[in-house]
Amino acid sequence: MTHAEFAAAYARGKVKVEVDPQGAARFLSARLLLPLVMMPVVGIGIALALIGWIYTGLVVLALGIIAPRFIKRSAQHFLLTQALESPTVYEEVTKTGLLRVRTVE
Repeated sequence: MTHAEFAAAYARGKVKVEVDPQGAARFLSARLLLPLVMMPVVGIGIALALIGWIYTGLVVLALGIIAPRFIKRSAQHFLLTQALESPTVYEEVTKTGLLRVRTVE
């Protein structure tokens, strides 16, 4: 099924889409480089707390830990939205098996 056929069938409700939750989280984490973003943010939070800005440091530290988890939790929806908008993302996620499309009669 091509991307144009997929987008049209999804809009009409003619297909059922299954997204692998763990795979989507891993895919999105790798694509957004979440570990590489999380480490400096956590480091900045710790540094702020150590130099006396305790509450600001704790807030930054919490954001560095919690934000990637929220991103990973919403990975399925994000991946489906991106697959509907971009043919290249659709091709990539269907080839890797993260997105499975079944026609509904």
